[in-house]
Amino acid sequence: METRAACLVAVRAAGRSWQARTFAVHGHHYALVEVDRLEPGTVHPYEVEIDGIRVWPEPDSAFPASVIATWTPGASIRLAFGSCRTSVPHDGPGNRVHGVDSLRAFALAVADGLEVRPDLLLFLGDQVYADSTTSEMKEFIRARRDIREEPGAELKDFEEYAHLYGLAWSDPANRWLLSTVPTAMIFDDHDIRDDWNASLDWKEKMEATSWWHERIVAGLASYWVYQHLGNLSPEERATDRMWQRVREDDAVSVDLGDALDEFAARCDRDASEYRWSYRREFDDVRLVVVDSRVARDLTPSARKLLNTRELDWFDEQLHAGPRHVLVATSLPFLLPLGLHHVEAWDEAIAQGAWGRPAARLGERLRQAVDLEHWAAFQNSFQAVARIATELADGARGPSPATITFLSGDVHYSYVAEVEREGGSRIVQAVCSPVRNPLPRFLRWFSTVMSYGPAVPLGAAAARSVKVPDPPFRWRTVMGPWFDNTLAVLQDGTDGLTMTWRTGKVEHGDHLHPRLDEVGSMTVAPTRDADLPTPPPP
Repeated sequence: METRAACLVAVRAAGRSWQARTFAVHGHHYALVEVDRLEPGTVHPYEVEIDGIRVWPEPDSAFPASVIATWTPGASIRLAFGSCRTSVPHDGPGNRVHGVDSLRAFALAVADGLEVRPDLLLFLGDQVYADSTTSEMKEFIRARRDIREEPGAELKDFEEYAHLYGLAWSDPANRWLLSTVPTAMIFDDHDIRDDWNASLDWKEKMEATSWWHERIVAGLASYWVYQHLGNLSPEERATDRMWQRVREDDAVSVDLGDALDEFAARCDRDASEYRWSYRREFDDVRLVVVDSRVARDLTPSARKLLNTRELDWFDEQLHAGPRHVLVATSLPFLLPLGLHHVEAWDEAIAQGAWGRPAARLGERLRQAVDLEHWAAFQNSFQAVARIATELADGARGPSPATITFLSGDVHYSYVAEVEREGGSRIVQAVCSPVRNPLPRFLRWFSTVMSYGPAVPLGAAAARSVKVPDPPFRWRTVMGPWFDNTLAVLQDGTDGLTMTWRTGKVEHGDHLHPRLDEVGSMTVAPTRDADLPTPPPP
């Protein structure tokens, strides 16, 4: 909860109540109420009170009761995921420029009983855009500072981040959905700034500005409050040093803004200070959510998307046991093959494979067209590919049925699969954007860079600078789709079924879009049972 002032927040459900006092950060007030000891497999409507006065559900709400649904042991998980969502009005002008918000269309379908409530909403980055602000956000910024001075219309501090999160999550339909479905999240670059930590050159340029330090501190501090606290289990929060500060006796009367800022600055300065990655277990389905931004090592001689400490942690999570392993990373691990080769080639050029002048060109190209995914960190790509292959081949014990990478970022959706003869199936599923479509000319550019002649040409270019071949080949088996979409993953007896859905406006009713299917695929344990499903006519 975020509240207007310090208070006592209580949650009431199943004839019981739980409560917590608010804590303050830069004049904003928050409460996290831990609800425990509910029976597994139960669904409980709940109410929220502030100082004894009911504030949720709102008395005039048109939505069903918000519920707390506990996990049912042995159940099949149903998970919705996606990334890249701008926060603009849901009227005609907003939809013409940004498209229909697929998250909101999904929320309305769940509320109307047309879509099954998922067990988890997984947001894979760019939940907010700190560097590309809307007219509503610009209006707020202008009211408090001169927008002609750095950083201009981009976000400056915690106060502006707090307002941006309010814009992102206060639409009634989305607010209701977030009140009734658990969430898990990870950041990507636009939560902070485009190309965040693309290279040491990029970081040094940012640190030379007058505004970057305040931006990165505010971005990480607000992310910890608005997104990351909900990623952690009660046990993990109990050992979190920043949360321990919140729980101290005097935290109710002391604003923790300075302490949180110091924590965020340490995280930016030293990637080993804190782990933003985490793991969730759903019986025999394991979800590993990977930080691919803060955890980078940008040292030119040892570039890694996951530094040594983070890679060791990831290695520990991918062991035998689950039937399905889901690896959630904001950046696609398996890009379309042509783009993969181009990014690997550019990294080698920027690192000096063709000399200093070419290195400068490679760096400019990297930052100009966002060549900074897993493929552009070959050390990390090769290491994670090895770990995934060992797990898939049974070298770490009985192999799971599937290893599925869930990602976003690229503003188009697709499914790719590693070409294998046995063992686990290794799949990449991308859902992007939730609401922020690519302009048409960039759709053409993305297609040309990713498919067709780009594959052999990119491979030849990568080999010319001695980039090692990938340890396996993969191909796109569905997509690309450029619609605004939210994907739903359902574990079933026949495998993992993934369906991409988009919002469609009918009869000019922009506030009540219907939910349409874009494409669907079942990833069965054996390829003979693979069931790609075309979209309905």
